[in-house]
Amino acid sequence: MRRPVRPGWPGVCLAVLGLFMMSYGIFRGETAVVLEKAVNICLECVGIG
Repeated sequence: MRRPVRPGWPGVCLAVLGLFMMSYGIFRGETAVVLEKAVNICLECVGIG
């Protein structure tokens, strides 16, 4: 009988680190910067910007 697959420590550590870095970016107010860049890229793809 096979054991169920468990996530390894490296994956869990990277997930926690990613969540921490996202929280830090949100705390610093960088969501507006990211949204502005995303809008600019979208407008360039459509050909408006």
